[in-house]
Amino acid sequence: MARTRAGATTAGSTTAATAATAATAAAAAAATATVSGPTAGPAGSPRPVDAVRCEAVTRFYRSAAGETHALRGVDARFAPGSVSCVVGPSGSGKSSLLAVLALREVPDGGQVWLDGRATVPGTGADRRRWRRRTVAWVPQRATHALLPHLTAAEHVAAVARLRGARVDADDVLEEVGLGPRRHARPGRMSGGEQQRLAVVLAGVGDPPVVVADEPTAELDDEAAALVLARLRRSAAAGACVVVSTHDARVTAAVDRVLLLRHGVLSTDARQGGGAETVLDSTGRLQLPPDALALFPDGRAVVVVADGEVRLRPPAGPS
Repeated sequence: MARTRAGATTAGSTTAATAATAATAAAAAAATATVSGPTAGPAGSPRPVDAVRCEAVTRFYRSAAGETHALRGVDARFAPGSVSCVVGPSGSGKSSLLAVLALREVPDGGQVWLDGRATVPGTGADRRRWRRRTVAWVPQRATHALLPHLTAAEHVAAVARLRGARVDADDVLEEVGLGPRRHARPGRMSGGEQQRLAVVLAGVGDPPVVVADEPTAELDDEAAALVLARLRRSAAAGACVVVSTHDARVTAAVDRVLLLRHGVLSTDARQGGGAETVLDSTGRLQLPPDALALFPDGRAVVVVADGEVRLRPPAGPS
């Protein structure tokens, strides 16, 4: 029997409406799905301003073969001083979500807020201003963030000027083990060195938001640890850090892991807490695979009673 607290409205299957956390072991044993919602805060307590918030964000791409729906109504909040990680299989929408959060792409629907300010619609000048001072971006291919004619130290100096910061380039580069490579240009660096340089540049001047797409993909354990430590220092300075990854070293080191499946935010897990099933702004939820298996026909009976919402498979034909 599926249950959600606080009198929400629910629909079964992958687009089921209203519910939150999946308790899947008990569900499997009972041949039903069980989910529960988050506990409310103290009455009247103000909600802290999110560093980044997206609501009902959609993104699709057109090609000769038709439209690909990369994001299907994603709702998420990201707090200052935290490191969040977006995971999911290839094609789940991770890179699209990060590109939208970093203002590299404009969503086809929905809204993205930075520090409480709506960014959609926004002018090209608005986005350039936000990207210059507010949102730092580490692309999956580090060379897209680097200029071929600048040395590593010159990159640091250029970003510092752009953000109005005063930093010591040698100290910054030493944070990720690139001190000896201060005079090297990107073309003379390995892929891992380029990646470390792109990450350390993102933290120059302590921008409020740092978004990194697969920042450890080309790194060995030692270099990955340096990059994760640099991202953690950004969070300690108050930044909201959001990364995507397939790397277990990253998911083990972050505060929060969000799972995307088929362009839909499926679960939201925090260190030391359980995984919550995400309920979007239209009342849809995405059941985890083991709970979804309880509804092979893609249909569920929804019962609202005693402050709970319950899902159960429909009775068979009489």
